[in-house]
Amino acid sequence: MVMDTPATRPANPRFSSGPCAKPPTFSLDGLADAALGRSHRAAVGKAKLKDAIERTKTLLGVPEGYRCGIVPASDTGAVEMAMWSMLGARPATMVAWESFGSGWVTDVVKQLKIDAVVKTAEYGHIVDFAEIDFDTDVVFTWNGTTSGVRVPNGDAIPADRAGLTICDATSAAFAQDLPWDKLDVVTFSWQKVLGGEAAHGMLILSPRAVERLESYTPPWPLPKIFRMTKGGKLIEGIFAGETINTPSMLAVEDYLKALDWAEGIGGLSALMARADANAQAIFDFCDARDWIANLAEDPATRSNTSVCLKFTDHRISDGAAFAKAVAKRLEAEGVALDVGAYRDAPPGLRIWCGGTVETSDIEAMLPWLDWAFAAEIEALADAA
Repeated sequence: MVMDTPATRPANPRFSSGPCAKPPTFSLDGLADAALGRSHRAAVGKAKLKDAIERTKTLLGVPEGYRCGIVPASDTGAVEMAMWSMLGARPATMVAWESFGSGWVTDVVKQLKIDAVVKTAEYGHIVDFAEIDFDTDVVFTWNGTTSGVRVPNGDAIPADRAGLTICDATSAAFAQDLPWDKLDVVTFSWQKVLGGEAAHGMLILSPRAVERLESYTPPWPLPKIFRMTKGGKLIEGIFAGETINTPSMLAVEDYLKALDWAEGIGGLSALMARADANAQAIFDFCDARDWIANLAEDPATRSNTSVCLKFTDHRISDGAAFAKAVAKRLEAEGVALDVGAYRDAPPGLRIWCGGTVETSDIEAMLPWLDWAFAAEIEALADAA
């Protein structure tokens, strides 16, 4: 007999891994000061864009001398800009252990046709960074959004490396401690950890990355939205709010409000602590049950944002169908929305735990996961 439904429901059941939950203080009324109907090149537009850039750098602790810019096409656009503009100057190594990293491999090997060394690991595992040659240009994802596996630290990246490190940090920035001295290019998007709106990316460049841009011209044509230099010099305006193409000033205002909230709760350390607490609630839940486990095999590499889970009960013969049924049941009850695993990932669930999510909502949702699992196991027994 199926257990009774839990008495408590999450106040906010939004656990999508992107776009992610808005900050708890979000309201549409808070966007009233958006520079709507104004040019992004007008003084008011440029001021808001520059404010977003400077506050991002401060909140993340980006070192002096690094450039930060708002670029088109979300994190994807930022990564593509970096790869198409900088790769090819020296040998390259592509590192992947989940779908987005695999996509960057495809772009470099098949589109740019660079004869790169490719190192991969299966979902739930990570490539051994000690085996990577950092005298090559290395492209990797810090936190695997679709695998729930992250780089534990930057210790294996040498300070005296000859190559550039190009890091897709879209589900890590604002939730994990990024070692800026080990990273030359860092990219992320607004719609992840701070719960901003989609379509805008952030690109952060170290002085070494700027030097590459100013000293190297790739052999392939660059689309306009990828061009960061003119006459062999960096276009500094891109990193001061003069965006390459027209941004949404409504999305900019929304991002500024997210920064307000993040600063108000205590900044980066508070954001990381909130993500850690959210993820730990799920880790503890899994440790107390024998039918569900973290997809990340090594606890040191478990993500604190995109927590990916797998069902391990021996009674489940069709893992994909079972996981979809559990996710559908949770959504039908309105207690957990968009928690199915990514389409290319192993069957299971993916629960977003970034700082905009309240731990109380995670804790209220987990008994429903118990309930949904029990209901689907009973349905399997009835069908047998």
